[in-house]
Amino acid sequence: MALWTKTQNLQGEALQQIRALYGEHFPIEVRHFLAPWIEEKINDINPDNQQHEHFAHNLFTSFLQELETKASTFVTEELFLSKLKLAEAAKMFRQRYCQNPLSLFRIIKHCLDTEMRLIHEGEVMGLGIMPTGVVADITAVEIMQQLELFRSRTQMTSEDLRKLEQEQESFALHYHECNKLNAHLTHLQGSPQNPQNVEAEKRIRKQKEMFDQVLNQKVANLMQLQMALADKLKETVTHLSTLQSRILDDELIRWKRDQQLAGNGAKFNSNLDTIQEWCESLAEIIWLNRQQIKEADRLKQKLGINPPGTPDILPNLSVQVTQLLSSLVTSTFIIEKQPPQVMKTNTRFTSTVRLLVGVKLNVNMNPPVVKVTINSESQANALLKNDKIGKGEASGEILNNTGTMEYHQATRQLSVSFRNMQLKKIKRAEKKGTESVMDEKFSLLFSSQFSIGGGELVFQVWTLSLPVVVIVHGNQEPHAWATVTWDNAFSEPGRVPFAVPEKVSWVQVAEALNIKFTAATGRPLSEDNLRFLAEKAFRAQHTDYNSLSLSWSQFCKEPLPERNFTFWEWFYAVMKLTREHLKGPWMDGLIMGFVRKRQAEEMLSSCASGTFLLRFSDSEPGGVTIAWVGGESSEVFMLQPFTSKDFTIRSLADRISDLPHLVNLYPDICKVSAFSKYYTPFTENQPTSNNGYVKPLLVTHIPGMGGQPGSNINSYPNTPQTMFQPQSPDTASVMSDPVSYHSVLEL
Repeated sequence: MALWTKTQNLQGEALQQIRALYGEHFPIEVRHFLAPWIEEKINDINPDNQQHEHFAHNLFTSFLQELETKASTFVTEELFLSKLKLAEAAKMFRQRYCQNPLSLFRIIKHCLDTEMRLIHEGEVMGLGIMPTGVVADITAVEIMQQLELFRSRTQMTSEDLRKLEQEQESFALHYHECNKLNAHLTHLQGSPQNPQNVEAEKRIRKQKEMFDQVLNQKVANLMQLQMALADKLKETVTHLSTLQSRILDDELIRWKRDQQLAGNGAKFNSNLDTIQEWCESLAEIIWLNRQQIKEADRLKQKLGINPPGTPDILPNLSVQVTQLLSSLVTSTFIIEKQPPQVMKTNTRFTSTVRLLVGVKLNVNMNPPVVKVTINSESQANALLKNDKIGKGEASGEILNNTGTMEYHQATRQLSVSFRNMQLKKIKRAEKKGTESVMDEKFSLLFSSQFSIGGGELVFQVWTLSLPVVVIVHGNQEPHAWATVTWDNAFSEPGRVPFAVPEKVSWVQVAEALNIKFTAATGRPLSEDNLRFLAEKAFRAQHTDYNSLSLSWSQFCKEPLPERNFTFWEWFYAVMKLTREHLKGPWMDGLIMGFVRKRQAEEMLSSCASGTFLLRFSDSEPGGVTIAWVGGESSEVFMLQPFTSKDFTIRSLADRISDLPHLVNLYPDICKVSAFSKYYTPFTENQPTSNNGYVKPLLVTHIPGMGGQPGSNINSYPNTPQTMFQPQSPDTASVMSDPVSYHSVLEL
């Protein structure tokens, strides 16, 4: 069933939320009439990814065309108003979002996410369904139920407070009347004792006794009401503290941890909007209870009666509830979009900060300014110990580092997006031993100050970004990513910034590598792949790698045996090559990749001539070699590795197509059926270029192996180069051709 169809079946409060969700910024009529188009197209775009900006402009144009086309189909009188509404919406969208279509798609995504959440909550609460993510669903339902309970309790204590005030007013009236009787009685006692005055005194004394009894009863009742109210408020505050701890220390911390793992490529199903709803409800309930505690204390002081032996818990409750509010506000100042964790100087970067309870506490009425600075590891430590921002020097200079938070009505969010920050310079600490600049971690500090309650409470809030490694040159990137990957994967909750274990189990390392490789290439590593990586990382063969621990030095410091590069450098280069040039074949399972030279020879030796496989080179980081069996003696050959530089000239599939010696991909897949969809299309009548020259055809050729250059041409080179030139600096060669003018590599 389509999302919009399910949405229209919502009832009660959920349906009211849907009505409130749509408005002038995005009319519900547009959602209704363009439902299929919206649900099909919007998922293709990430509004928070600036690289999608060009795609967003194209999608925006398509969206307007679809909207106007839909409006033009409304020709009946019944649809006249809808036609006008869609036409007005198209005009409004064009005026408001033409320069920034990502903002529109962010609004639409938020609407769709809210619809899905409300439908999901309805299914879980109404039908008892346990879908995927059942634990998260149960947690959400439990938290919502507790919040509703506290709303109800707060409403009850509000009624109790109103009743207490009424009783206290009634007591004050009786007390005033009693004082009048006392004054009258005193006057009579000083008057002549005639029968009339004696009778009047007797009557007034009787009235006074009755009033005293009523006053005593009212005092006892007031004391009981006060203590009962204080006990209820105390119980509410205690339970609110427990619930707030669950939301902030469990759910929000889990969100932050998932965000950190997403830095390594893990899937991140952000539920931040849901957490914001919880926090907003908490803020509202805590604020109301704080006001009730203050009012209860005011009434108590006004009455001026303190029974002996009964402690006054209201002042302490006031402190507790204010601390709860303070903790909630400071904890919900979060980085929604982290800055890049490998940060190159003089390069533009972005980040977004959000205050989850800002709207509920009316912070948006006087939007605060947020400032960004960069801190060293020691500065981050000092900040956490002191819990306040010092006035020391920052560890670098950031351009465009201030911004004012904005209220986004469509999403009900108070946030600020820094779109043009740039790290101009960095101040590094002294290095010890084998430390390098790529081991050093920094963090961006986001800070702000604002008040709530008409200046009653002033908050200084701050939050630190995930660790950042600063580089000045692209060749520092691999090691920098090693530092970031290790930190993201293995940092522990509540750590001292930015401590990480020196050793971790291979199981953890394998999981981190698999997540990263999957995110980069689209296909996970197999058990055989991970076993290959374990053997390489530990520099030895073991029967059970899962029982071993890998050190940071083994991971990225110590060179592999007889190599001048580390395990991480080899892995990173392979991942980068696959992501940039081999993603399609890798996802199709055409590249075996992680296999030793000797193992490849054993696998191919029993195969038919012309069988080949693709493996990552052990000696050339970021190189892929073709191993194939050929000749009368079924000899196995290894082609000199191709690197990223080679594939920018001619793709892997085209190179395989060029070589007639390659017939079947291991074990017996015809190479045409395997790779033909990746061939570059070729036609005989290639047009002459603008300068009058005819583009030559580049093919891969192995001297001494038979076959004429270009004899198997069915694809066209991406870059012109004559077939008589080497196709790249790393020219294809075979190990069995000693007379070739090409160099021979020991793979």
